Amino acid sequence: MQREEFLQQLWLDYIHHHPDVGMLRLWPTDAPVEYLTLLTLDQSPFAEQDLLPTLGHLGYRPVHRYAMADRGLLVSLLAPPDDGTWLVLAELQLSSLSREPRNMLTALVSHTHPQDTRGKNLLCRGRPWAMPSWELYSLLYEAHPLAGWIAVMGPSVHHAGFDCERLGHRFDKLDAALAAAGLAGSEDRHHGVFPVSPLLQYRFYPTCSQRLAFADGDEHRIGLGGLALMQKRLSSDHERAVELLLPHHTRCEIT
Repeated sequence: MQREEFLQQLWLDYIHHHPDVGMLRLWPTDAPVEYLTLLTLDQSPFAEQDLLPTLGHLGYRPVHRYAMADRGLLVSLLAPPDDGTWLVLAELQLSSLSREPRNMLTALVSHTHPQDTRGKNLLCRGRPWAMPSWELYSLLYEAHPLAGWIAVMGPSVHHAGFDCERLGHRFDKLDAALAAAGLAGSEDRHHGVFPVSPLLQYRFYPTCSQRLAFADGDEHRIGLGGLALMQKRLSSDHERAVELLLPHHTRCEIT
């Protein structure tokens, strides 16, 4: 599978779960996506160490790694070989969960079918195990919101990030346009999975909650992620906006 095909599959899966993003017409449908945040967990076959070789074959290379102990996350920034979309691979550390929810999530993931971890199915087909019950989801969400999210979504795209500069519009203009389209930006700079560097103007827009059918047949509406908008505060910076996304103090060495 080629990189563009992989990105297209990720994008289609993402807008399937976020139809309000798919319906946006604030910028061209082929406008560049600055980054996609892939949320996964440190359990094979979805751990970072399992995913990096496959992503490497697609041309992605890890350039920075970040540790966020307060969130139970390790985050790797993956650069493409060209000026295309970067990947932000956020790995939930199961050790950050207490024993009962950790065992629950581990058991759920252990039922993954091998076919859902290969080729173009990797991270592109949504949840690769049976839907949990509402009770199980609630217990996991209470233990860690991202554990609940992974339980119902599987390792996949949590949100897409767009750089206003590459879209050709000012941050405040697009922020107002998104609000008019029904996407209210969150002022909480931690809302979009991880903390964000003060070097960026940044806002996260939760998409409309979706009604999902859980294992026992009951339906509930839950939030599935969103959209991020950013712009560099200093236009003289030569880095891409995504390279400034995460706080410098959380960076750790890649070994």
